[in-house]
Amino acid sequence: MQVQSVQIREATENDLEAIVSLFADDPLGGHGDTTDPEALPEYRAAFRKIAASSNEMLYVAELEGEVVGTFQTMVTTTMTARGASSLIVEAVQTRADMRGRGIGAVMINFAIDKARADGMRLVQLTSNAVRSDAHRFYERLGFTPSHIGFKLKLK
Repeated sequence: MQVQSVQIREATENDLEAIVSLFADDPLGGHGDTTDPEALPEYRAAFRKIAASSNEMLYVAELEGEVVGTFQTMVTTTMTARGASSLIVEAVQTRADMRGRGIGAVMINFAIDKARADGMRLVQLTSNAVRSDAHRFYERLGFTPSHIGFKLKLK
């Protein structure tokens, strides 16, 4: 399978089970994702909230008709940098059996190209501190580790 045949498109509600499976299969994520059918209404509600937002977009990477990756983007405008807008990339996931084939690079480069076309100041993302392979991947794509992130779990 060639990476050139990977297609990036907006996710639809029909992709929901494939997307959830990607996250549920991630041993490092620690987000409690599950393919349990009882959780599907929560995922569906989240999908609909993202779809209704003018600043968020959920994408899938498709190869030969199968969802093999996903990522989400959000546009944020801050008062710093003279009110510039930035693209935040989150929830990047490639199907485990498809890693190392360039699918992640296609997804991230799609986001970068979109940000450039939309006149964004920068593209930023966060990555779990334990994902050293992902860190090397992002650095190969030109990202630099420049900030330290903090989280406060509320649930």
